[in-house]
Amino acid sequence: MTYILALDQGTTSSRAVLFNREGHPVATAQQEFTQHFPKPGWVEHDAMEIWRTQKTVMQDVVNQAGIQAQQIQAIGITNQRETTVVWDRRTGMPIAPAIVWQDRRTAAVCERFKQVGKAAEIQRKTGLVLDAYFSATKLAWLLDHVPGARQKAEQGHLAFGTIDTWLIWHLTGGRVHATDPSNASRTLLFNLHTQAWDASLLKLFNVPASVLPQVLPSSGVLAQTDANLLGAPIPIAGVAGDQQAATFGQACFAPGMAKNTYGTGCFMLMNTGSVPVQSRNQLLTTVAWQGPQTAAHSTAYALEGSVFMAGATVQWLRDGLQIIDKASDVEALAASVPNTGDVHMVPAFAGLGAPDWDGQARGLLIGMTRGTTRAHIARAALEAIAWQVADVFQAMSKDSGLALTELRVDGGASQNNLLMQLQANALGVPVVRSRITETTALGAAYLAGLATGFWTSAEEISAQWAEDKRFVPQIASAEREAGMARWRQAVARSRAWAQD
Repeated sequence: MTYILALDQGTTSSRAVLFNREGHPVATAQQEFTQHFPKPGWVEHDAMEIWRTQKTVMQDVVNQAGIQAQQIQAIGITNQRETTVVWDRRTGMPIAPAIVWQDRRTAAVCERFKQVGKAAEIQRKTGLVLDAYFSATKLAWLLDHVPGARQKAEQGHLAFGTIDTWLIWHLTGGRVHATDPSNASRTLLFNLHTQAWDASLLKLFNVPASVLPQVLPSSGVLAQTDANLLGAPIPIAGVAGDQQAATFGQACFAPGMAKNTYGTGCFMLMNTGSVPVQSRNQLLTTVAWQGPQTAAHSTAYALEGSVFMAGATVQWLRDGLQIIDKASDVEALAASVPNTGDVHMVPAFAGLGAPDWDGQARGLLIGMTRGTTRAHIARAALEAIAWQVADVFQAMSKDSGLALTELRVDGGASQNNLLMQLQANALGVPVVRSRITETTALGAAYLAGLATGFWTSAEEISAQWAEDKRFVPQIASAEREAGMARWRQAVARSRAWAQD
């Protein structure tokens, strides 16, 4: 028996999953690691702790399955995106803590670039909105604030990477400094059209080219692991950022296919095929994955929309309002009333993401009367998640010119049947929940398995995808349109509320 090993390095934990030929997980290990918040708006990780936890779970899963390293045909890596690590090539040690994607310390730098009119050029080249979320300003901040860093970088002694690159470096004993286009396209330094690092963007952000990794295909053998790690060298043959990997794991291979992951926030990605679609509706354009170089149209692109508050809205009902004891209680409470009684919640606790991108918006609860109960508020919270996703879904349809026919869903909150029914009602198309919930790790495994012949084709993978449950819309289009209009009224009232 041979297997594919997926390393799933997330924002709060490192995981390893061993998959068989049917695409089923046969062993899993997971370890959380420390979140550091040194100042308001700052979020950091210890990159060495990330490597130690990832190495531990990788070795645990092999021991748990009772297999030899020779039985692992390849390794696939998927990772939290945009998080930035800079290390010394001579020692392999980070020069500072990793700056996490959630970190806002460089927001003022982004504002200055906007004020001098750089945002449009950056979006045209990279497909991204100019925001502190992405890696370039984080990297420049480290070079400017760690004593001696810029000089060392110019001497060729420093290496930059997102988390995939950091793991590849350590898995190969420092022999390989590489990333893939799905991660490179989240840095603000990678040109979507040339598929290469962009010299003028490097100059704009003051980043020396010497620190950058080589960009290699998402599916293809890019390195061998150090034999000492698992007892034999294993090919690293798949790499993709977490949301792109989940899209691959959901078998969204054809243009117009879309998936939505319900976690703390929501991430919706739609495959747009071999052409990057420039968004006119505040979405991100990103590389989905790049296949073996021999394949025709080997690069697939995607549109992406982010909703900041999904599962986090339910956590607020539990921890902030304390109207439920545990997150799973929300479904029964919300189902105990037939509707919200015209109560609307806009969960803009940290501003609004796509397609509004309003950092000054704030949370809103409107339409309450003396008859309003906690059940109405719980149902309004679930509807708010569904309407936010519908906003992104509509923006994607407009940008792509493709009529989306269904939405594939995964992530923790996708297990809430009432939420999934409300989602189908809000979208007007079926919502389809995947039978395998490990779609992120599975996507990394599929990319590695395709590159090494473990799986032979996208068709074989598509045939493995199986639905758990399908939710079809149960309301008429007039009711849907009225609901959407009322939701947009509530959103308008939440906007530009915060005062700096």
